[in-house]
Amino acid sequence: MFSTRRSLPVPLTLVALALAACTSTPLPPDTSRAPVTPAPVPVPTPEPTPVPAKPAVMQLVPAPFSALPGWDKDDLRAAWPAFLSSCSVLARQANWKESCSIARSVNSGDEQAIRTFFEAFMEPNQVIAPDGANEGLVTGYYEPLLRGARKKGGPYQTPLYKVPDDMITVDLASVYPELKGMRLRGKVVGKKLVPYATRADIEKADFGGKELLWVDDPVESFFLQVQGSGRVQLTDSKETVRVAYADQNGHPYKSIGKYLVEKGELTLEQASAQGIKAWIAGHPTRMQELFNVNPSYVFFKEERLPDPKMGPKGALGVPLTPSRSVAIDASQLPLGAPVFLSTTMPNSDIPLQRLVMAQDTGGAIRGAIRVDYFFGFGTEAAENAGRMKQRGNVWVLLPKQVQ
Repeated sequence: MFSTRRSLPVPLTLVALALAACTSTPLPPDTSRAPVTPAPVPVPTPEPTPVPAKPAVMQLVPAPFSALPGWDKDDLRAAWPAFLSSCSVLARQANWKESCSIARSVNSGDEQAIRTFFEAFMEPNQVIAPDGANEGLVTGYYEPLLRGARKKGGPYQTPLYKVPDDMITVDLASVYPELKGMRLRGKVVGKKLVPYATRADIEKADFGGKELLWVDDPVESFFLQVQGSGRVQLTDSKETVRVAYADQNGHPYKSIGKYLVEKGELTLEQASAQGIKAWIAGHPTRMQELFNVNPSYVFFKEERLPDPKMGPKGALGVPLTPSRSVAIDASQLPLGAPVFLSTTMPNSDIPLQRLVMAQDTGGAIRGAIRVDYFFGFGTEAAENAGRMKQRGNVWVLLPKQVQ
């Protein structure tokens, strides 16, 4: 470990002067013949070294299934396919291997058998944030549909870009294991690795030849990046393809909704996806100014669409299941684990209490109790996701043998 302070050499003359200054002046002769008691030399009391406070950490507090509101009312058959998808990855971990192996023998059509499995092999743990809160923010996301073409022309003037060839990704865990999951993105200029271009820089730069597809709406293109993936209906080839998240430019995500609220352009209640789009429609000349508030830029790759009912692949590497997959902060909760979510439907008091799988992550999803609920594909999913901004509680289900 390197120190920012160095020991400086001290000249011997200064040492001699310091010793001289510490020499006592001799006492005068004692004429009273009485013994002289020297004055006590005060000894400074050393100040106690302050003990640094331990940083607050998230807690997982074991709880019975009876403590999960709505657990007994959830039809677990709807969550079972998503759980088996998670198990295809989790089974590689020692603490999940046994329970995932047993899960393969459970009848997927028998709700009671599925319930018995979870209650026999899993233990709920309520998530408590470092500040002691047991409640956090629940938002929503979906898979949008855009109109596009493979070639630029007519209304198709907005590009969706592939990952640029000059962008370098460094896995920091290869150097610092404690930074697992963190990556540095940049490009080489001369002999230095410098940050990659921001959104504003990319919009002004010549990225010719890096276009994946062209779409007809810059607003929907921006929101596609916020969602992370979507579908594009190609008018020139008469096909619908999926554009999946491929990489990101390395700059942090910043909310344009929060920006508009801070500037007094929208109220907090108005800062939904629908409200932001309405604001842009009323201020078209400020659209790019608003978009540039978010320096993060997402690059895409094209994928086939074998099953329109299934969502795109999330961070776990398995397809997301509508209404049964969520994005979480993987530095706080285990990616792939079953999570019981207790919240409410968008802008309502209607309970939304169900078992979901932590199969995705997101640039804006930060914190122990921070969940992004995947609503799926279609108009209804878009409406719900755009308005979802509720409070909720979270329990993560872990195999009993690891407790």
